[in-house]
Amino acid sequence: MSAPTPEMVLKRWFGYPAFRPQQGEIIREVISGRDVLAVIATGGGKSVCYQIPAMIREGLCVVVSPLIALMKDQVDGLREIGIPAAFMNSTQDVRQKREVEQAIRSGILRILYVSPERLVMPSFITFMKEVNLNLVAVDEAHCISQWGHEFRPEYRRLAIIKDEFPNVPVIALTATATPSVRSDIIAELNLSDPAIFVGSFNRHNISYFIEKKESPEVRVVSFLSRHKGESGIIYCFSKRQVEDLTATLRKNGFSASAYHADIPPAERHAVQDRFLRDETRIIVATVAFGMGINKPDVRFVIHFDLPKNLEHYYQETGRAGRDGDPAECLLLYSRGDYRKISYLVDQMADGVEKQVAIRKLHDMIGYCETRACRRAVILNYFGEGYHEPNCGGCDNCASGRKTMDGQDVLRTIFTCVEQLSENFGVSYLADILAGSADEKIKGNGHDNLPCFGIGKAHRRGQWLFWIRELIYCGYLTSFGMKYPVVRSNARTRDALDGRIPVMIGEPDFQAVLSAGTVQEEEPVYCANLYEILRDIRKVIADDEDVPPFQIFPNRTLKEMATRLPRTRGELLTIYGVGEFKVSRYGAPFIEAISAYAEHRQTIVKKAQKVQKLQKASL
Repeated sequence: MSAPTPEMVLKRWFGYPAFRPQQGEIIREVISGRDVLAVIATGGGKSVCYQIPAMIREGLCVVVSPLIALMKDQVDGLREIGIPAAFMNSTQDVRQKREVEQAIRSGILRILYVSPERLVMPSFITFMKEVNLNLVAVDEAHCISQWGHEFRPEYRRLAIIKDEFPNVPVIALTATATPSVRSDIIAELNLSDPAIFVGSFNRHNISYFIEKKESPEVRVVSFLSRHKGESGIIYCFSKRQVEDLTATLRKNGFSASAYHADIPPAERHAVQDRFLRDETRIIVATVAFGMGINKPDVRFVIHFDLPKNLEHYYQETGRAGRDGDPAECLLLYSRGDYRKISYLVDQMADGVEKQVAIRKLHDMIGYCETRACRRAVILNYFGEGYHEPNCGGCDNCASGRKTMDGQDVLRTIFTCVEQLSENFGVSYLADILAGSADEKIKGNGHDNLPCFGIGKAHRRGQWLFWIRELIYCGYLTSFGMKYPVVRSNARTRDALDGRIPVMIGEPDFQAVLSAGTVQEEEPVYCANLYEILRDIRKVIADDEDVPPFQIFPNRTLKEMATRLPRTRGELLTIYGVGEFKVSRYGAPFIEAISAYAEHRQTIVKKAQKVQKLQKASL
């Protein structure tokens, strides 16, 4: 009897009449025994790409999955449609694991989910050699790349798959992979001449909106009032914020549940189940929620706080509108959120991961502050061009933003980039174009270049805006991690030759180029400390059951963050601080300020050392 076709399996077990774009081609490559890299947007149907080959090829398909909860959900879903599947992880006792092994040996099981740690265990490798292994699927494959947003060192060891099973095809799957991450996945998994499929990242049915974070709880309640009875997810930065916002929503009559890592697993699973069953309409969560959630009718996603990077943002917004119907995504943007994340990143050990995190955070800020089409920026980030003048589905396009033909601006910047041999960043380019000859420019002799001052008819801030807009829209490339430089790319040539239009937003200096705009390599130390002091104040206020301003007003915290008082006497000179408050509340503030001052001094010393080394090398 001949094997069933992919279309037959799709219809019989999954109940779908036809494949989504690229699914059929991916499945046929896998069935033929070829390695595959598949980058498919969230909601695009990645799992089917290995589940159907597992039902057609004889033997066992092993799926590498990063989360135990995700394994269980996948296995439960497969069993619900009659596909024999199981997982093997730390939640099982010896008897349960032996039952799974016996089901594999007897040929009953077709799909087995394991963690990357288990797959590389010598005992598991030995066991796999004793059975008929027909396919290995590496899910969330971006975790293998050090250039990705969720790098996991244990994924790096998965190269052993090809060493031990050279004739077994491997399919690597992810929803979020930039071109550099794709290359890294192929290299690290040692894929052999893989078929590469990159689907469109454009979710046509999703609208993207970013608003200034003012009275955020009030704004969320207002937003939800337009989405009564609909399902949605609200992402917060901290567990405390999750709890506070959930309580606020419940007081306002919304069906909301909290979800974060400190909630017991059984309760988290119950929350997830109630959401899937429409018993709870709104989930307020940290990023711990959402991976593997297949609820199709999520109508909105709100980011109450700034995501750490565009990959997280894209993944999380992609959990809306999986049914293809319109969905709305709102991000409440605050510079304070940037400073919180920046401070946490600064605590990371020096190395590639830290530099990747810094770079990705700056990309996230650029996305929030650009006047360009949000959709175009997202698509360009993932290597997909978008040339429509107005997407009709983001706040920038909906606001009737003014655009301009940027070809002449691009040509001027490109001239400067070429003369500098593509070795300098955005701020340096803006200085050259505006004719600002600081010590570094003079030391490099770049004040003598033909391009120096060719843009002095416009102020430096305008050149900063234009360079960033051209990068966000893909007409230039920002390359590198710690000190990214500006380079040309294929689209640069196409634009300069007139093959594609160069439409960029006109600068709105009131909104975009305010004093708070990100400055490259210039951490805002006092602002970081201000956020730390606010957190301390909030803890004390909660313990005292009083509003935070009754502990110290914002003006007092700002003055502390500026003057850095490190003794009781110095603290008494700060506005709004009396002896009673010094005695009652002063100690934790002095302790935090002292620790911060010492940390800042360490950073300054490192920076001075780097500058000396740089000058010595010139």
